[in-house]
Amino acid sequence: MKEQKEIIYFETVSDLYKALGMSIEQNAQFTVNNLLNIHSEIPYKSPVFRANYYSFLFIKSGLGNYTTDNNTFDYNNRTLYFTNPGHLKAFEFKQLKEGYLITLSEAFLKQNVKKEIFNDFPFLLSEIVPPKQLSEQQYAEFETLYSQIFKEYQNNSQYKYKIIGSLFFVLLLRIKELFWSKYLPLEEGDRSSEIVNNFKKELEHHFKKLLNNEHQTLMQPNDYANLQNLNSAYFSQVITSKTGKSVSGWISEKRILHAKSLLINTTLSVKEICYQLGYAEPAYFSKYFKKKEGISPTLFRKNFSINNNLKKVQD
Repeated sequence: MKEQKEIIYFETVSDLYKALGMSIEQNAQFTVNNLLNIHSEIPYKSPVFRANYYSFLFIKSGLGNYTTDNNTFDYNNRTLYFTNPGHLKAFEFKQLKEGYLITLSEAFLKQNVKKEIFNDFPFLLSEIVPPKQLSEQQYAEFETLYSQIFKEYQNNSQYKYKIIGSLFFVLLLRIKELFWSKYLPLEEGDRSSEIVNNFKKELEHHFKKLLNNEHQTLMQPNDYANLQNLNSAYFSQVITSKTGKSVSGWISEKRILHAKSLLINTTLSVKEICYQLGYAEPAYFSKYFKKKEGISPTLFRKNFSINNNLKKVQD
């Protein structure tokens, strides 16, 4: 995707449409809209933007495309597609006769749909999401669901969002059953995850800077998310889901790996190694190292030296 001079980040869909001159009313966490009530002029092509919410589009009759990062997908009648937070996005309506848009935050998903939402629906973390064209019968089933959601959204019931959450849970189950039942986040993480690959490169680059004394403080998980202009919670979910290890876990593992290397290959004191790897206190570093390796840094270095000398004698 060719980027504009400035990519604007929108927290909600109402923020987006306000910036586009098409203001809509919206709960900050959830909305459902008839696209024709928003887009009175078709064709329409959006600028490139980032958003901190999920979008689900149901195009009953229309023709257009949408872009996520470097991938552009065309669609036509009876199409379902969704986009997730953080990525570069753009969309184009070439023709539009009927369609609905649902947007919701991660907080809404966890509060009203399922607390451990990504365990049941890991495809929500997928980075490459092609559109799904439906048969008439399949689309009719989804139309029933999103129409019920739209109707409930107009009500003022005290259970309004719980009911919407339950209906959306059914909608997600149907999407999973039809299109994502075999999706494996770890497989995508190994092969094609741009977020994972960029994180690993930045992690390696940062520790190289630490070891060369070019960086003085250790980068935290939210720092790595910011480097990719991603929501911190979403970024952490992607890394954990697609690598089987948390961002903090990756950072800790890298610190211990370099600590062992410095203990073995340099004469730096334990205190110097501690500060070089971004630990604030030598006592904490020693305690954490022992927790991970079973022995203290000092004993680790001593044991390696003894074993190395024995090997030399034997040779």
